[in-house]
Amino acid sequence: MSSLAELTTLRLGGPADHLVEVTSDEEAVAAVRSSGKLLVLAGGSNVVIADEGFPGTVVLLRQHGITATATPTGKRLTVAAGHPWDDVVATAVANGWSGIESLSGIPGSAGATPIQNVGAYGQEVAETIAEVRVYDRVRDEILVMSRDACGFAYRTSVFKHNERFVVLSVTFELAESPVSTPIRYAELARALGVEQGEAAPLQEVRDAVVKLRAGKGMVLDPADRDTFSVGSFFTNPVVPAEAVDVVRAAAGEPPAWPAPDGMVKLSAAWLIERAGFTKGYGDTASGVGLSGKHTLALTNRGTGTTAALLDLAREIRNGVQAKFGVELHPEPVLVNCEI
Repeated sequence: MSSLAELTTLRLGGPADHLVEVTSDEEAVAAVRSSGKLLVLAGGSNVVIADEGFPGTVVLLRQHGITATATPTGKRLTVAAGHPWDDVVATAVANGWSGIESLSGIPGSAGATPIQNVGAYGQEVAETIAEVRVYDRVRDEILVMSRDACGFAYRTSVFKHNERFVVLSVTFELAESPVSTPIRYAELARALGVEQGEAAPLQEVRDAVVKLRAGKGMVLDPADRDTFSVGSFFTNPVVPAEAVDVVRAAAGEPPAWPAPDGMVKLSAAWLIERAGFTKGYGDTASGVGLSGKHTLALTNRGTGTTAALLDLAREIRNGVQAKFGVELHPEPVLVNCEI
C-alpha cells in the first residue's frame, strides 16, 4: 500500500491499494486497461484524497515532452500529459508563442489542464487547445478529440468527474508574437501598467502573474506551508441577477462579471471574507486553515487531515449559504470523500 500524500500539493491522502508509475503512452494504456477501480494522477494539484486513501489502482503519469510544429499563424504544441504545466508556459514565453502566458505559475501537469479547463488572469486553456489525445476505456482505443468535443465550460469539461477518458497528450495552438493576448484582468493590467484590452511583452506578463500568484500563496513553495493547497478551493459562483441584489443588501457591492444567459459571476473570495472567514481563519489544533494570503485557498499547515480540511470547507460553504443564499462548489476533484 502506497501513501498518496506526497503525490499531492495538499500533502494529504491515505494509501492506494496499488500504485503504477508510467513513462509512455503505451505503459499508461496498459496500466489503465488492466485496472479496475482507477485514479489517474500526475501533478496532484487539483485533488483532495480521503484519509482512507483510494481502494484501487493509482496510475501516476510521468510521460514528458513538448513537440512544436509550425502553422500559418504560429505554433502547435503537443505536450505529454505528465509534463509540468509551468514548464510548458515558460517554453512558450521564451520562444515568443502567445496565448498561455497568463497561466504562469499554476502547479500540476499539462494533462490536467483540459480536465479542469484551467484558467486564470483572463485566460483559459479552452481558448488555445486544438485537440486532446485520450484513451477511451469504453471503446478500448486511443482517440483524438477536437476542442468542440471536449465540452469546455467554466472550470469543467467532458473529462471532469468522468472515468471514461484518460488524457495522454494535449495540443495547443499558439500565435507567434512577442506580446500577449489582450490583458482582460484588471489586477494584472494594473500590475503591468497597461489598460485592459492592451497587450504587453510575454515575459513581463509571465513575471507579473507569477508575482501576483506568489503574493496570494498560489505558487507551491516547499518551505511555506501556506502554499500547501489545491489553489482555489471553490469556484466563483454563477448566479441569477436577482441573487446579486440579495448579496448587495447583505454586504454592499460585490465584484461581479457578466456570464452567459443573463447570469452573473461573483467572487467566491469576496463572499467568503464577507461571511466572516478572513485570511488565516481556522483552528490551529485542526492543522488546517485558510491561507494567510488568500481566502480561496484551504491549506494543510503540516499536521492536518483530509477530514479536517473538509470540515472547514463545509463550514465555509454553509456560512456563505446562510449569509447570502449563494452555494459554493468545490473546484478540486474529491477522491473517495465529499463535503
